[in-house]
Amino acid sequence: MIHHRDYFELLNNNKLWAAEKLKTDPAYFDELAKPQRPKFLFIGCSDSRVPLTSILESEPGDLFVHRNIANQVNLTDINLLSIIEYAVEILNIEHMIILGHYKCGGVKAAVEGLNEEDIVENWVSQISDIYHYHKKELETITDKGKMYDRISEMNVVAQLKNLLRTPIIQRAFRNKKKLWFHGWIFDIYTGLIKDLPLPLREWKEYDLLPEDYLSEAFM
Repeated sequence: MIHHRDYFELLNNNKLWAAEKLKTDPAYFDELAKPQRPKFLFIGCSDSRVPLTSILESEPGDLFVHRNIANQVNLTDINLLSIIEYAVEILNIEHMIILGHYKCGGVKAAVEGLNEEDIVENWVSQISDIYHYHKKELETITDKGKMYDRISEMNVVAQLKNLLRTPIIQRAFRNKKKLWFHGWIFDIYTGLIKDLPLPLREWKEYDLLPEDYLSEAFM
């Protein structure tokens, strides 16, 4: 039998983690077994270098999370739509956060392609559209890495707009539910999170936000 050290190390780490939690709080897992009440829905990238619980120092039960390549909000993605619906209508989560990051491989793939990996390219086609729409502006950025990072920021804002367009969110607005939306970028060079400015006026003009929606709700 071939033993894979990294695999068994994961299982051992879990035992150490559980033992440490019980050592500091004997009732920790009794509390964890109670119904979840997260305050935040995160839609983030699957990139292994962006460990949400670590960079936010959060505990199990704090975050309701969906991840995919390049943090896409695809209006035909039943998995994501189910998560959004569950978050809004069952868990009553009020804060929706889309988290992108610098040095995103999905962003690079959208611009440069991945040769034969056409499924990935199809998945990030929205980012390709963003690149071509803003090509004149983006090509003024001479550093290619910084250009990709700028596209990552644009992508987060675009996916928030898609989130607002979902019937689930629009229904929540009609039902006067309180919802707050945030666009974040994880700066992989510094470990810090950037809270991106959002085009609220534009979204209101597109009837994606209620007329009485306050900009303070996005702060």
